[in-house]
Amino acid sequence: MAHWSDNVLLQPPGHGDKLTRTVGSAPTITMHLPGPLRPYCAGASELSISAPTVRAALEDLERTQPALYCNVCDETGKVRRHLNVFVNADNVRDLEGIDTMLKPGDVLTVLPAVSGG
Repeated sequence: MAHWSDNVLLQPPGHGDKLTRTVGSAPTITMHLPGPLRPYCAGASELSISAPTVRAALEDLERTQPALYCNVCDETGKVRRHLNVFVNADNVRDLEGIDTMLKPGDVLTVLPAVSGG
């Protein structure tokens, strides 16, 4: 387990395939990632992030997991069109978008959009 000077704790992959990151006193949420995105975060299936909003969680990804962030968000910072982001069972597009507030224990899930006929 690596300790960082800015109160960040990061658990490496191989320990339940979960990266844990705690910063400050923001609520800790779990971000679930589908298989195609896992190579961009050292194979982790989920990340623990402390963030008050979905936007803050994505900004944390931009700083700590830049390859993953580039595959979730476009160059303008918007979630890519072919992805959906859910807070628990609700699509953030049906809530307050990426400004949706997070509570401790919330689950943020990134899923590919499904279409067809």
